[in-house]
Amino acid sequence: MTEVVGPYTPPVALFVERRLRAVGKRLAKLRTELAVADEQLAHFADLSDDSRIRAMVSETPQADEDHRQAERTATAMARHRADLVDSIAKLEAEQDDLLDKLARP
Repeated sequence: MTEVVGPYTPPVALFVERRLRAVGKRLAKLRTELAVADEQLAHFADLSDDSRIRAMVSETPQADEDHRQAERTATAMARHRADLVDSIAKLEAEQDDLLDKLARP
């Protein structure tokens, strides 16, 4: 006779636990990526600010192009960071749902 854990049979509970571990690993990876993205975003934002000042002071087409490129890079990194934050939120919600499934009597 198999032991029943909550409303689930053991194979289902094992599947939920396996999924929880996978989600936890993915969350850890995304949080590490987010920390790196935060550092890179700060760097690219500083570069963008510096290039904006250089473009205003020098008033050359090259300086303007450098500023536009730096601004595009900073904007792309901000979008990447926002995507990471969104992915983390979705995985945290999934993790909560899986934990609820395990905890239900």
